[in-house]
Amino acid sequence: MVKVKICGITNLEDAMASAEAGADAVGFVFYPESPRFIEPGNARNIIAKLPVFITTVGVIVDESEDMVRRILRESGVQVLQFHGSESPLLCTRFREKIIKAIRVKDAESIHSMKMYPLDTFLLDTYHEKSKGGTGKSFDWKLAAEAKEYGQIILSGGLTPSNVGEAIKKIKPYGVDVSSGVEVSVRKKDHAKIRNFIKEVRSHHVA
Repeated sequence: MVKVKICGITNLEDAMASAEAGADAVGFVFYPESPRFIEPGNARNIIAKLPVFITTVGVIVDESEDMVRRILRESGVQVLQFHGSESPLLCTRFREKIIKAIRVKDAESIHSMKMYPLDTFLLDTYHEKSKGGTGKSFDWKLAAEAKEYGQIILSGGLTPSNVGEAIKKIKPYGVDVSSGVEVSVRKKDHAKIRNFIKEVRSHHVA
């Protein structure tokens, strides 16, 4: 079954709606320049109220090792998603499970994955000024090629209306959505979350 992560969570209501709809994971963005930024302590307060089987992911962008460890302590997230230009070495220095995000611009972006000694990657759309959450998709053929390097979580421009097609074409390990299920920045549309997850669950990957 394809895993579902609802990212850009900023409040308890959206986190609980995601859990109740059947999300496998929720993501918190600890990148101060993001419009979906949340303080690690506020994320901890939300996490404390989530069901025990929901995986919590912290999105980090180009922070020092010390700052990453501080964020881990203050937030209590279980998984780190490195979404910047982090080195392969940094990605090996934590005992937590790691997702390395690759911002896909072209085939060379995919080839960079072989530098990382990891088994799970998130593919997002490259944007010159934004680190993510653009609502834009990339060439899914590149995502198919990326599967040779590890498990793929597909992101970038996914919505309830196109996630089924994406799953059929790519057969990813998981899918990640943020802006595609929003009413506005920082506020999720709970009906869209339910529809997104319902659409994902209707497609099984062999």
